[in-house]
Amino acid sequence: MQILLQISRLIDQFNEFIGRIVYWLALLMIGVGTWNVVGRYIGRSFGQNLSSNALIETQWYIFDVIFLLGAAYTLKHNEHVRVDVIQSRLNTKYKALVDFWGSVLFLIPFSVMVIIYSWGTISNSWKILETSPDPGGLPRYPIKSLIIVCFVLLIIQGISEAIKNFAIFKGILSPETEDPSRRSLE
Repeated sequence: MQILLQISRLIDQFNEFIGRIVYWLALLMIGVGTWNVVGRYIGRSFGQNLSSNALIETQWYIFDVIFLLGAAYTLKHNEHVRVDVIQSRLNTKYKALVDFWGSVLFLIPFSVMVIIYSWGTISNSWKILETSPDPGGLPRYPIKSLIIVCFVLLIIQGISEAIKNFAIFKGILSPETEDPSRRSLE
């Protein structure tokens, strides 16, 4: 079990690293969005549009990157939205068991299915080098590829969560020593 917990820690560190990079992209997205608005109004006084479809799509793409690459980071920190009708009444041990089975039976299979079913669409997008239909728009195939990256990251984080929750259920790991963000399990 200790080897699995070490693997879990490596996965957590990897997704933590990605998450910390990604949340800085929010500032970039805000900057691009601000420029899109300010540039449009300032440009009017000069008779020029200082924004463009490419900049507008850049803002959308940055949001996509934040959402898609931040999903596993959010899972690691137990911040996904949930409806805890049953789980809220359980003790820590059984909450961990519910989370374990949720990862094994729902999260991981769902993520695998998304990868399988999106593969063809993403592959076709690369084959035709799909671009935005808007004038001056950006290529779409790179951002579509992040769908697969997102769900691969969710799968490996789901594996990490399953390992930790199984260890919590078995009493090998305490939620407090595992990760301070999971103290909400109590």
